[in-house]
Amino acid sequence: MLEVKPRPLIPLDEPVPAGGVTIAEASRRTGVTEHTLRYYERSGLVVSPVDRTSGGRRRYRDLDLKWIVICTKLRATGMPIRGIRRYAELVAAGPGNEVERLELLEAHRAEVLARLAEVQENLALIDHKIDVYRGSLEAGEADGLWAPRRS
Repeated sequence: MLEVKPRPLIPLDEPVPAGGVTIAEASRRTGVTEHTLRYYERSGLVVSPVDRTSGGRRRYRDLDLKWIVICTKLRATGMPIRGIRRYAELVAAGPGNEVERLELLEAHRAEVLARLAEVQENLALIDHKIDVYRGSLEAGEADGLWAPRRS
């Protein structure tokens, strides 16, 4: 059986220097490509502007990296970009909209749970088929398994 080992929700294993990290280092730490980091910024998915050096190069702070991980987890669970953008807008707006944030996350959670239930149902069918094949192979009856044949 496949064992899935969860990755840490937010990579806290390495402290972020006070001056931040480069886009390449942010990419390494978050598992998100540099292109995606730029896209998140352009698309309004970050809650605060990413710092820049005097030469205009991005410098990602600890908070930026944590937020990017949150965005990628939301995206990986199927939240549309517009939903992540709305969540980012609410967070960036500050206190006073926590109820709306909670409603947005609860609605997304319900959608994720529905998809998980569907995947589990599909997995149950796959497990059943595996059991049928194993049983038939062990009994020496594999040639009796249904297979489409053309006339």
